[in-house]
Amino acid sequence: MQLSFARACFHSRPICSAPRQLSTVVPKPQIPLFERPPIHAATSLQLQKWHEWAKTLASSVGSSFVEADNGPDSTLLCRELNWLLEDAIEHPSSLRHASKEGVCENVKLRASLDDLYNLWKDRIENRRPLQYLVGCEHWRDLVLSVQEGVLIPRPETELIVDLVEELVSRTDDLRNGMWADLGTGSGALAIGIGKVLGSSGSVIATDVSPLAVSVANFNVQRYSLQDLIEVRQGSWFEPLGNLEGKLSGLVSNPPYIPSNHMPHLQAEVDRHEPKLALDGGDCGMDSVLLLSAGAAKMLRAGGFFAFETNGEEQCKYLVEYIQREISGSFCNLNIVPDFAGIERFVTGFHQ
Repeated sequence: MQLSFARACFHSRPICSAPRQLSTVVPKPQIPLFERPPIHAATSLQLQKWHEWAKTLASSVGSSFVEADNGPDSTLLCRELNWLLEDAIEHPSSLRHASKEGVCENVKLRASLDDLYNLWKDRIENRRPLQYLVGCEHWRDLVLSVQEGVLIPRPETELIVDLVEELVSRTDDLRNGMWADLGTGSGALAIGIGKVLGSSGSVIATDVSPLAVSVANFNVQRYSLQDLIEVRQGSWFEPLGNLEGKLSGLVSNPPYIPSNHMPHLQAEVDRHEPKLALDGGDCGMDSVLLLSAGAAKMLRAGGFFAFETNGEEQCKYLVEYIQREISGSFCNLNIVPDFAGIERFVTGFHQ
């Protein structure tokens, strides 16, 4: 889901802002539904009854969510329903076979039938994102654990990994260096870049949220990248310590939604995704400008940065800000469109 809101102003903040006070009780990372053991069971007839109920509930939505806040329509919800069913059944083909033959068979499930009823009711009535229900998001070539309190990685953010991959394929010096992913969330960018760098380089991923750090660590370990990626808790550059002038690369998908636009987001986003990862301040650019100023100090000569923004207006403003306020620090500034052709990313190199 795209978060497209224009911004045009900013408030300056220090590079190392103080971390916000968060709960010390951190839930354990959620194991994706499709990886849970199939310890539950139901008959094929019971599952078919649940599926018909769920389809009816999805169809009753029609286009009302679209009209309310550009949310999903019935067609998309029915598609999500099929994904939920695929994740919940140990052997989905067994249900299709039973339905085709008109027989009643036992089907092994990774969630109880009662849980499936509750999950889909939660999806429709509370607009809880499917990714939080099934505990994962498919992103690039990864399947990442996510849960409420951790931002769901978006498809457009994948392009940052593509940009890094193209860059390091022709620049060994950058491939062999240390990179940072600030505001890592689920760890998506850090893991994607870690796989691109291979054993040559390393990545430090930071996040102020203890839950995000826990989930990112979980995902790093799932892909056996703990020797290449270190996840640290803290606000932006704060966890990087004495690495000033040593980073080869710096990437971030920071909060960039203006505060007064937050209530107008899709209910899936506004009600359930962490505002800490979305709200970019009065004009939406507090974090990205802070990151730009910090990058001028943390990157080594020739070091690369890539920041995601809200769109064309923010991209242009960020380039102008860098040229005006951090003059002489960066060269080859570039605005890169996302897969939909929307100007989304600003990249550049430290001089």
